[in-house]
Amino acid sequence: MVSESVSPLAPEWLVAPADANGLASLVWPRSASRDNDGMLVIAGARADDLVREFGTPVVVIDEHDARSRAAETLAAFDAAASRHGGSARVYYAGKVFMSADVARWMTAEGLNIDVCSRGELETALAAGTDPARIGFHGNNKSLSELERAVTVGVGTIIVDSAIEIERLDAITRRHGRTQRVLVRVRSGVHADTHSFLATAHEDQKFGFSLAEGEQAAARIRETEHVEFIGLHCHIGSQIFGVAGFRESATRLLEVHARLLESGDVPVLNLGGGFGIAYTSVDDPADIRDLADGIVDAVAEECDRRGIPLPILAFEPGRSIFGPAGVTLYEVGTTKPITVETPSGSAQRLYVSVDGGMSDNARPALYGAQFSARIASRTSSADPALVRVVGMHCESGDIVVDNEYLPGDVTPGDLLAVPSTGAYTVALSSNYNHVPRPPVVAVRDGAARVIIRGEQIEDLLARDAGITRGVPAHHEGEK
Repeated sequence: MVSESVSPLAPEWLVAPADANGLASLVWPRSASRDNDGMLVIAGARADDLVREFGTPVVVIDEHDARSRAAETLAAFDAAASRHGGSARVYYAGKVFMSADVARWMTAEGLNIDVCSRGELETALAAGTDPARIGFHGNNKSLSELERAVTVGVGTIIVDSAIEIERLDAITRRHGRTQRVLVRVRSGVHADTHSFLATAHEDQKFGFSLAEGEQAAARIRETEHVEFIGLHCHIGSQIFGVAGFRESATRLLEVHARLLESGDVPVLNLGGGFGIAYTSVDDPADIRDLADGIVDAVAEECDRRGIPLPILAFEPGRSIFGPAGVTLYEVGTTKPITVETPSGSAQRLYVSVDGGMSDNARPALYGAQFSARIASRTSSADPALVRVVGMHCESGDIVVDNEYLPGDVTPGDLLAVPSTGAYTVALSSNYNHVPRPPVVAVRDGAARVIIRGEQIEDLLARDAGITRGVPAHHEGEK
């Protein structure tokens, strides 16, 4: 049933709900519910209790939700591969959200860790991750990063350029250590997504063309201590279907088969990019269906070519961690804005919260859509079209572009934005000198900080002009 309160300003995909208090199951952590007071509860923890202890904004992560999705992902790909007599590896893509606790959760659930910077690498190592279970990405790994990766024993480095091959050759010879590598290639297939996220088309910074990838593999096989183990390809992000993976795998296996003629190629890494629901109309594939579809496609192509099924590796991040996160804000002001339309005029309610693009840059960067609900109560008021905006001095500071909330949303309400576990904290900044919020893990009603929030004092401590005690007036000023 759809409410009569449909706004002509709403995009076609946004449906006015009969109940603007409801929690769409795919968008929220599986534990999310409302108690008898109408309060949002995540993993047994009430929103008001979390805000009372940690303030707002606060990013809340349902630990069990994240861990269970990790375990389910590994189980799905293991089962799909084993049906064809093969095996699978799953790497958690640390770029979506990295902390020591999260690295421990993921490895405890059987996943490896994918990193793409020195900071992510050191965090994984500090968490006690076995270096052999780490994959290291990046199009511009520095000499010091490569040296560190080789000397600590990182399991796999994903090679991204010819220069990197020569650097690894020199480093491994110097240390007398063997380094296993994958060659990242562009299959020419890219996801139907925002152009910044489509990472397999030709005119972009990552990897080799397929022809260049063959040449790179040949060069690696000439080295003494760099061991080529396979190809890697990532076709994009927020992908809902199997078709792109199928086509990309077909092209990769053509190269893979030729490389088998001159040596072992034990691994094929098809990347990640599995999509999640950010709004009630998003319909991502179940991870089991996705795993079956992708692995079946690879197995069929291998059978057609008469080659063995390689070890299949995948690098999901968003699909594991995105739905586990909810950001809580406090409403500061509301402001109705009248907008002219072809048939007259309509009103949109602007709802300002005490965070914004500094804690969630995705709407500003990618035009990403999110959902929202009042977290501190339920309401029988008719749904009203709202735009949730942040407190930054920027017109593009939008948290949720279009949503229906109860029309009586008011200052002091707690507002919850779901599906914020991935690429929010990782992209956060101090824009306008705003401290970054804490990240709190909840499980069985208990909450603990896994990333400390910043205070104004933390920002001032980084300002050398303050910390070195520069006089208030420059020499020569009168």
